[in-house]
Amino acid sequence: ARLFCASPAPSSPAQPHDPLASRARPAARMLARATAQHVQRASKHARGLSSLQGILDSALDDIHAAGTFKSERVITSPQDSSVRVEGRDEPVLNFCANNYLGLADHPEVVQAAKDAMDKFGFGLSSVRFICGTQSIHKQLERDIARFHEMDDTILYPSCFDANAGLFEAILGPEDAIISDALNHASIIDGVRLCKARRFRYTHMDMQDLESKLIEAKDARVRLIATDGVFSMDGDVAPLRDICDLAEKHDALVFIDECHATGFFGETGRGTIEHCDVHGRVAILNSTLGKALGGGTGGYTTGMQSVIDILRQKARPYLFSNSVAPPVVGASIKVFDMLSKGDNPYVAKVR
Repeated sequence: ARLFCASPAPSSPAQPHDPLASRARPAARMLARATAQHVQRASKHARGLSSLQGILDSALDDIHAAGTFKSERVITSPQDSSVRVEGRDEPVLNFCANNYLGLADHPEVVQAAKDAMDKFGFGLSSVRFICGTQSIHKQLERDIARFHEMDDTILYPSCFDANAGLFEAILGPEDAIISDALNHASIIDGVRLCKARRFRYTHMDMQDLESKLIEAKDARVRLIATDGVFSMDGDVAPLRDICDLAEKHDALVFIDECHATGFFGETGRGTIEHCDVHGRVAILNSTLGKALGGGTGGYTTGMQSVIDILRQKARPYLFSNSVAPPVVGASIKVFDMLSKGDNPYVAKVR
């Protein structure tokens, strides 16, 4: 018998290996996954933005409804008692600037700014302790200390920064701050940054202030904080009574003089001069941005140890650019003008 064997089916010819195709398939899958993830992230981002926009739009509607929405008037001329405003052909009288002495566009102040920029440049691009201190910064700090009859001064980009940097740097949990109820927002924010115990006394109420001093009697340091002149109502702090209480209870006094420096008091030296408490206030903060030319910048002036520790620990000083040379040069000129015996600016205001 014949033996029949089935022959194997002919095999397909082998396909040549394509290395590009084998690499393309995983790459395509990765691209698809990345695209999907991007779309998912974009969707989440859009939902987050939409949620935030809804919250902010609602808040803005509330501000409008309360009548407190702030619109900015665009001035097209230098700051003065009469200014030109965008959208009007005729000048308008300006009663709302803090340009108390009219120095914001004074030709000598403007020229001093130009001279400083020519000699020292426009800016420093640095914080003070790295490479941002020029000779004019030290000169201005000395001039301010001399004007206020204090040991030394430290400059900040604004007095808001000076108030933000002060309390945290000099006080700790063992200490206490006793603050007037109507103090400026920058003092309030600065106090919030500090770990010291906080007490608030009724506005200019000396009986309540004393009760808070007694309540905080176990504190290592007690610092009374007050505006010199309260900007909203024009109240003048009773500094003599405050200093009397501070000395009675071994406390220190800090004042914010933004709305007093340069024009209040017989020679423009503020509430300290007006109340005749020279040498009884430990620390004073003020601004270069109101009566003193209206630019930018603020400062703390006071006892040497306070200024020294602020240079080491005050965060707005350590992490903010130096005050620009034109502002410093103009401010030096302003203090020179106000320190002369025949200073006509304060007398004109008075």
